[in-house]
Amino acid sequence: MQIAPPDYDRLFGALSDATRRDIVRRAIDGGEGVAELAGHYSMSFAAVQKHVAILERAGLVTKERIGRRKVVRTNPEAVRVARGLLDRYDELWRGRIERMTALLADSNDTKETDR
Repeated sequence: MQIAPPDYDRLFGALSDATRRDIVRRAIDGGEGVAELAGHYSMSFAAVQKHVAILERAGLVTKERIGRRKVVRTNPEAVRVARGLLDRYDELWRGRIERMTALLADSNDTKETDR
């Protein structure tokens, strides 16, 4: 499942909550259903269902019916999309920091030669 750039807000909005990030982590193995996931949190089953629904709308997890259970699985492609955007921001800011460091070094060199 590919996530289009306009969905970045939805993707990162879903990841902004600690419980939802934990659900994504737990769902990597894809072995737990919504009911089992709910057992990890001090909130109602309905609240966990809502968290899963937000993650599902963002494309971060999928639910698959296996018998009577709805197993929750992390969508690794959506996680890669989030990571890709963060990596691009990281490159952008590292480049800016390197340019500022070079400018400061040039400025210091100029001050020392002026003495």
